[in-house]
Amino acid sequence: MATVYKAKCHVLNRFVAVKVLKDEFTTDEEFIKRFNIEAQSAAGLTHPNIVSVYDVGHEDNIYYIVMELIQGKTLKEIISEEGSLPWKWSVNIAIQIASALEAAHKNNIVHRDIKPHNIIITEDGIAKVTDFGIAKAVSNSTITAFGTTIGSVHYFSPEHARGGYTDAKSDLYSLGVVMYEMLTGKVPFDADTPVSIALKHMQEKPMEPMRLNPSIPLAVNQIIMKAMQKEPTLRYQSATEMLKDLSMAVKNPEGEFVKENTVDRTQTQKMNTVTDDMLNKNEKGKKEGKLKKYFKAHPKVKIALIVLAFILVFVVTTVVATIIMNATSIKNVQIPELVGKTEQQVIDALKDTKFEYEIVGEEFSSSDDDIGKVVSQNPAFKRNYTVKENTKFELVISKGVEKVKVPKVSGMKYEDAVRELEKYKLKADKLDEKSNTVEEGIVTAQETLEETEVQIGTTIVLHVSIGNGLAKISVPYVIGKTQDEAINELKNSKLKVEVATKEDKTKNNGEVLEQSITVGQVVEEGTTIVITVNKIEEIKTGTVYINLKKLVPYVEEKDEEGEVLPASKVSVRVTVNEDTVYDESVASDNEKLEVKVKGIGTVTVKVYIKKSGESEVLKAQTNMNLNIENATWTAE
Repeated sequence: MATVYKAKCHVLNRFVAVKVLKDEFTTDEEFIKRFNIEAQSAAGLTHPNIVSVYDVGHEDNIYYIVMELIQGKTLKEIISEEGSLPWKWSVNIAIQIASALEAAHKNNIVHRDIKPHNIIITEDGIAKVTDFGIAKAVSNSTITAFGTTIGSVHYFSPEHARGGYTDAKSDLYSLGVVMYEMLTGKVPFDADTPVSIALKHMQEKPMEPMRLNPSIPLAVNQIIMKAMQKEPTLRYQSATEMLKDLSMAVKNPEGEFVKENTVDRTQTQKMNTVTDDMLNKNEKGKKEGKLKKYFKAHPKVKIALIVLAFILVFVVTTVVATIIMNATSIKNVQIPELVGKTEQQVIDALKDTKFEYEIVGEEFSSSDDDIGKVVSQNPAFKRNYTVKENTKFELVISKGVEKVKVPKVSGMKYEDAVRELEKYKLKADKLDEKSNTVEEGIVTAQETLEETEVQIGTTIVLHVSIGNGLAKISVPYVIGKTQDEAINELKNSKLKVEVATKEDKTKNNGEVLEQSITVGQVVEEGTTIVITVNKIEEIKTGTVYINLKKLVPYVEEKDEEGEVLPASKVSVRVTVNEDTVYDESVASDNEKLEVKVKGIGTVTVKVYIKKSGESEVLKAQTNMNLNIENATWTAE
């Protein structure tokens, strides 16, 4: 009747569930009433096992309830996925549900629709009761409800099914049905139509859950059967009473502490009408008053007669009671073990006893050797447990192993193949194998061929492609690391590395600036990752030796006395990449003028000479590679 949204409350910064009545029901007074009942019922309850209601409202023809958001699954989903649940876990959930009902009943709220669909189990294993949509408020003098048969028919109490008065004991009946389903994986009553199911709730006794699941302890079995009594007075009378027995069952699962209720005979009963004959007898009694006068005049006779009467009554009573007890007493005797016997063997085993048996059904078993043999009995066999000697045993006979034909699943995705096999009640076992032609995750072959008839529960081995077998690697993030750090990390991840360089003067020299495949991308092992490393060229020094004596033709001059005159000077200028790095006047006979030059990589060095009174002339040039250690050049 409603749509539930996940929403966020920006005031308290938390996620909530918002239940909104569907548009088609906003004009239906009955649904609006039911919606309001849910809000009012749940809003007044504060309990850890009841979904909390934060707000309720009606705006622009939208009816809504703001509720606690529960992360988890419904109990119905868990039962559907796992079948019968462990008894201790089931009892723990039942205790939490009963605790929630106890709180609701104390607030005069009857839920009226307890079922696994309305129980949410959180990720922490906490049970939460929700959906008070058909709850009713109960007071001492009034019952306010509507649609007396609204609810889920599989979980109806008999009185709810017949449209009668429902109270707290009706919720406890439904809780008994929920426990039954948790422990057996089945509801106690099922049929093709809701009416048929309702009639079964009113007329038929459920099969004891111990028969369907022998691992259920005796006390838990008795709790379920007491909760599911047709007559409300024979059930638990309160959730508190049921909680007490559930807690005891955890401590003493095989104990016989569950007490059977009896019908209260002090209730209003039908009596016979007073007649004229009764009045005549009363008149006759008046005539017998004369005998009383005689006993009054002779008291000793009265005493003797009373004593004699007492003795006579005692003797007669004792004799009669002994005869009756000997004739009618029913002994308790050990329960016979009938499971595994054929019907003829059962007859032979019971022929010297007062036991009777009835075959109530057939079911599949784990072996064809069991065909025709008893697979379960009620009451169940337990060592040192006894029953009345005239007990009638209900027996279920094996019809052998349930078989099925294997479907074709080769060529499917593995997950789809598993689901397909589960439809036929078969299991799957995965065998990985490499393949260069079949996509990863596809079933390449099944060891049991299609149409082969096998037993239910058989495991089918599936060969599944894992592709070429190379591991999948998530690329790590290496930008900002040094070249060595990046190479080591990538190689440790089973990736190959290539190094490229570029210059970025804003970053540290040797720092990784880029990687060819982005972080987090999944690649096969052995994939090559190109990392770009920051490489800033260093300024280096070289030496230029200038032989001026060769560059400037030298003519020796002498004075009048024949003495050699000093060599004339020339102006020498040296440039690196057109930038002047040396400009001096030097004697023209200098054979090894030394000039230091600096630069990055390969630089162009030029030597200019200027004689006195002449223009500057380029005399020599070269391209020097300053990356070469001890780079030198002699200009001649």
